[in-house]
Amino acid sequence: LVKRNCAEIYNSGKRRDGVYTIKPDNLPAFDVFCDQTTAGGGWSVFQKRLNGSVDFYRYWNDYKRGFGDLKSEFWLGLDKIHRLTSDNNSMLRVDLEDFEGNTRYAEYNMFGVMSEKDKYKLILGSYSGPSGDSLAYHRGMPFTTRDQDNGNRGGQNCAIEYQGAWWYNWCYKSNLNGLYHRGNHSSDAYGVNWFHWKGYRYSLKRTEMKIRPVEF
Repeated sequence: LVKRNCAEIYNSGKRRDGVYTIKPDNLPAFDVFCDQTTAGGGWSVFQKRLNGSVDFYRYWNDYKRGFGDLKSEFWLGLDKIHRLTSDNNSMLRVDLEDFEGNTRYAEYNMFGVMSEKDKYKLILGSYSGPSGDSLAYHRGMPFTTRDQDNGNRGGQNCAIEYQGAWWYNWCYKSNLNGLYHRGNHSSDAYGVNWFHWKGYRYSLKRTEMKIRPVEF
């Protein structure tokens, strides 16, 4: 029997990080990377950056379906993230690392994305952790890509301006799908940024976004 998420896989005794097949609902099963070691494990990972090997400056359909390599850098896909969070029972963890080996994380006690007809609007609970809260600014915002502007900037597409895709507002405090630079960069806000930790001119080495059931 295929499990619904990485938490169920963890509870079934499979405690090794890696790619597993899950089936959260009545729709077809899909593969996901499970983080079974961070903060107790059970995490279904939906975003990972670590070396700049994958181009994240992509279109709506790419972000809808997902892209990249589950064993390396990837975006799982907004449809799948919606399926994983549609029971309104998920929390989010964001793991961040800089090029000097420092790490931070943020946790949110509720997380979800709405369906495509609602433009994958971001549902976000309250924050805890040492990284600073760079996601609250995006709460309730629909997703924006280079070919679909749902942000608040009026006539200026944040995805094009900052070469990423995100729940842009006017424009962002976090941009984890931005351009992969190595650490400090001169251009304001063009990197893989988490403003409340490193500001707009430092691009992170590694980012991971992951979800698990609140009552895990």
